[in-house]
Amino acid sequence: MKLTLGFSPCPNDTFIFDAMVHGRIDTEGLEFDYFMADVEELNKRALASVVDITKISYHAYAYMAQNYLILDSGSALGHRNGPLLISKRKIDSSDLSGARIAIPGKYTTANLLFSIAWPEAKNKTEYMFSDIPGILLRDEADAGLIIHETRFTYAKMGLIKIADMGEFWEKMAGLPIPLGAIVIKRDVPEEIALKVSRIIRRSLEYAYKDSFASYHFVSEHANDMDSTVMNNHIKLFVNEFTLSLGDRGKEAVNALYRIAGERGVIPSLPGRIFLTD
Repeated sequence: MKLTLGFSPCPNDTFIFDAMVHGRIDTEGLEFDYFMADVEELNKRALASVVDITKISYHAYAYMAQNYLILDSGSALGHRNGPLLISKRKIDSSDLSGARIAIPGKYTTANLLFSIAWPEAKNKTEYMFSDIPGILLRDEADAGLIIHETRFTYAKMGLIKIADMGEFWEKMAGLPIPLGAIVIKRDVPEEIALKVSRIIRRSLEYAYKDSFASYHFVSEHANDMDSTVMNNHIKLFVNEFTLSLGDRGKEAVNALYRIAGERGVIPSLPGRIFLTD
């Protein structure tokens, strides 16, 4: 059986999926027709329900939950690894309601966390995540939300941190930050979906065991970032929650949707959202 698979070219995703898509592990008879795209493009394709398995933002999942289930393996959650709000100059938090905010996509978890923290800030414009530092340097926005590898490079560009959205979440909820999920279409038979979750975990375990095996694939798609940034990216976003959400990870995801729902920034979700409970 062949399934379509989407993930981002970011080092954490290519590290996870390398062994799976290159036949380094047992895929239990499944084949994967994979493609890579920016996370917001992945969100949009999943919203159109045109891919079987895909990486998406946890924010985006709230708008496609009727069509997909969250897999136990492959997620990006963690501590101290959330999106950052940055600027060219110091901005008081009380002034953000009227500021021009650059966001890396409407459906990104960065935008969801910012919406929970500053619901009154409505002047937002979407940009490719990697373009946001340049947008700020050119004064085309007052502040911007950064994700992925830009969190490692913004300071060298002369930009400053205004707020840490992950720190905001962890102080409020006392839980890991749910950033990205791996989801599978609900119409995929459960036996196959469980296989996929096992294969993703097996692929990640292989990458941990032999990190050099994935190096070419990771570096090939790492947008010319140096090896230190690439390795730091993997260490920051790939952790025990990536192997398995576990009870703590599911608690964090449920809390995110409960709080966002109470504040009216996402629609209500179906009763079952995880493949395994």
